[in-house]
Amino acid sequence: MLLLGIDIGTSSVKVSVVDAATQNILSSAQYPDEESPIKALHPGWAEQSPQMWWEQAQQALERCHAKKAYDPADIAAIGIAYQMHGLVLVDKDQNVLRDSIIWCDSRAVEIGDKAFAAIGEEHCLSHLLNSPGNFTASKLAWVKENEPEIYRKIDKIMLPGDYIAMKLTGEITTSVSALSEGVFFDFKTNGISKEILNYFGFDESLFPVINPVFSSHGTLSTAVAQKLKLKAGIPVAYKSGDQPNNALSLNVLNPGEVAATAGTSGVIYGVSDELTYDQQSRINTFAHVNYAEQQKRLGVLLCINGTGSLYRWAKYNFGAGLTYTQMNNEAKKAPLGSDGLQILPFGNGAERMLNNKQVGAHIQNIDLNLHTQAHIFRAVQEGIASAFRYGLDIMRSNGMNPTVIRAGKSNLFLSELFTETFVNATGVPVELYNNDGSVGAALGAGIGAGIYKSPTEAFSNAKPIQLIEPSTQQFEPVYQEWKELLSLKLKA
Repeated sequence: MLLLGIDIGTSSVKVSVVDAATQNILSSAQYPDEESPIKALHPGWAEQSPQMWWEQAQQALERCHAKKAYDPADIAAIGIAYQMHGLVLVDKDQNVLRDSIIWCDSRAVEIGDKAFAAIGEEHCLSHLLNSPGNFTASKLAWVKENEPEIYRKIDKIMLPGDYIAMKLTGEITTSVSALSEGVFFDFKTNGISKEILNYFGFDESLFPVINPVFSSHGTLSTAVAQKLKLKAGIPVAYKSGDQPNNALSLNVLNPGEVAATAGTSGVIYGVSDELTYDQQSRINTFAHVNYAEQQKRLGVLLCINGTGSLYRWAKYNFGAGLTYTQMNNEAKKAPLGSDGLQILPFGNGAERMLNNKQVGAHIQNIDLNLHTQAHIFRAVQEGIASAFRYGLDIMRSNGMNPTVIRAGKSNLFLSELFTETFVNATGVPVELYNNDGSVGAALGAGIGAGIYKSPTEAFSNAKPIQLIEPSTQQFEPVYQEWKELLSLKLKA
């Protein structure tokens, strides 16, 4: 019996087929080979076409099938992971009304800030666990205010994974986890927030049916099954935002367990059993994949918008012709501290951990007679690791004190130098796993379809492939100089 996982990323779509019995990955593929475009019609805007995600998912699955490592007819359930906070709008015929306003779009910050003040900061934090900030609810309010002709046509609002599930099944559902990431969910009343609805003037009919994360979100339609060479009627049995799903893929489900990822954005995600929140909303709390009213499991999330996106920028502008592996090897040639070269990785929209400020990315202290390509690549990795440390200190001030962090060996964690720098910057050991979001989505589907009796069974074979512990290399002076630079930019 096989499981299919689909991961709708910002840069590409990846799919994996997993053997349910062994949890082994039989085949994986992604599409496209180059990073997907993000439309920025105005400064601070970021949009993508939902139809593009659907086409990429089909192309990735076709590539996976082409490896002939399995029989597609043996796939018994589908799971979906997706980029969080994106707004997808469809009419009564399930036609998309506009491009998705995605996670790193900053246009709704002011709208969210006004809602925070009007609804009341204490109410928002104690009931929503977040400020409305720059999340999906505020993005929907922006559409209502600025595109009323589109707003009037809306039948349902969705997140990116809901849209892909709709294309597979023809059904539209959501979950408590999804509603919480959009800042629509009231944790005290355990339902959609009446205060958010009343303040913004949203009708509750805009929201889909609420199902558990691990459950059937519809079954594969005959027409789509034929097109994808799959069996009709198999369930989409799991949907989750990428960061809760990344935590699931690393078996991070219990209080105190912590995961990290460094893809397009960088995230540290810890699990708590308390309705916790940061007074400044620099970190955010959402319902985790295994959240239940009787057994609360909350995901405490730190996000840095520009991690892999900064490394991609460095590749295009300073590493023409180099692969990421070659860039990583080149970075090792520069010394610790990059001979004074410093980089702030904040050029991808408003940063929540910086109180929704748009600081921008900065390259500081360039010496034209000293600094080389290697210094640029190392300074990028050191700047990203320093941003993680800065955010982790915020999490620590809110009671999250990890003794180990789990991460998939992918994206920036493929770099030995970055992984060591991350560990030395944070002072926390990292366990690396041979896992990713698409595999987590596949195993999640197995849980939702009842193939596994529990998440514990789904991850019974999960073992770390590497443990990296802090070394004697002193990163603290490098971090303190970086932090001083950030402080100056925040005051500017």
